[in-house]
Amino acid sequence: MTHTDSPTATPGRALRRGLDLPDAFREFLRHPSPWMIATVLAGALIARVVVGDWRWSDAAVPAVVLAVFPAFEWVVHVLVLHWRPKRLGPVTLDSELARKHREHHVNPRDIPLIFIPTRSLAVVVAALLAITVFAFPRTGLGLTFLLTVTVLGLCYEWTHYLIHTDYKPKHGLYRAVWKNHRHHHYKNEHFWFTVTTSGTADRLFGTHPDPATTATSPTARNLHATP
Repeated sequence: MTHTDSPTATPGRALRRGLDLPDAFREFLRHPSPWMIATVLAGALIARVVVGDWRWSDAAVPAVVLAVFPAFEWVVHVLVLHWRPKRLGPVTLDSELARKHREHHVNPRDIPLIFIPTRSLAVVVAALLAITVFAFPRTGLGLTFLLTVTVLGLCYEWTHYLIHTDYKPKHGLYRAVWKNHRHHHYKNEHFWFTVTTSGTADRLFGTHPDPATTATSPTARNLHATP
């Protein structure tokens, strides 16, 4: 499998070669989505400490969210990010997330396209705040949920970003995650949809084939194109 840049790549600031981990982290901090998520996380942490009222159910929420997250990540990737634009009369149904993700596949090394778009993230944050306030029987439990989700969101942004840099895996767990997502971009876009884990939801939903026996897709860099 050869990882080469597309000659039709979208313009943008590309990741430089030979990036080490400190340099990668400094670049990560130059983008808005990590700061947006971190701000919500900090607010949730402060509010959770102030509210108090700790109960055993506060331990159950992170456990449930962690268990569900790989499947949630898979569903969002398949149904939202890989959404095929649809015409409804004069209107084209196509979200910013789907558009930006198609651009991300064209050039996986374009830095801004790696991150969650700011406008879409603002909508997600608003939805999470509404869930925090209205979907839980007590304020503390809702804040525990918000705290858990924002930690996972920050982990997602960092992991996704790091996979697309030239930082090479040094540990087995990250190497598996790295290979899983790189296969999705450079081997076949119809498989390997999880980003922060490997062999979890993809195995569950049948999208974790053997890369050695999986055909290289001609449309991995141009989603929804006709081969």
